[in-house]
Amino acid sequence: MVRPIADLEGHPDIVEMRARYDQVAETPAARITDGALMLAGLYLAVSPWIVGFPPFEANLSVNNFICGIAIAVLAGGFAVAYGRTHGLAWLPVVLGVWTIVAPFVILRGYATGGTIANNIVIGVITVCLGLVAMRPGMVASKRR
Repeated sequence: MVRPIADLEGHPDIVEMRARYDQVAETPAARITDGALMLAGLYLAVSPWIVGFPPFEANLSVNNFICGIAIAVLAGGFAVAYGRTHGLAWLPVVLGVWTIVAPFVILRGYATGGTIANNIVIGVITVCLGLVAMRPGMVASKRR
């Protein structure tokens, strides 16, 4: 019998499953990854002002701010309650890929070199950290 998602809280193994995810996420490597991912998100959020995006790149500045805050919040969720947030571990990877292509999509080829380099570097870092952040969930699910 398939249970509705709302009934998942009543599942008899939910406490054990969350504890397993949280135990795997408590490793030093997972903590470092969460912290680095949070820092990457915060940097992405403020990077338009650090790098000095020109005024015509305002839309990209807003995009970087929103994506950066989202990544930082996700990383905070992974650090605090991985057992409840592990299902969102793929989002930093998607946001990192979007960060890489955003200057080309949003500005349609009119981005400056600094803007493109900034977004590619922080996007690649975010993708890599996002893939590492997905690992505890995969390890915990293999232990079942």
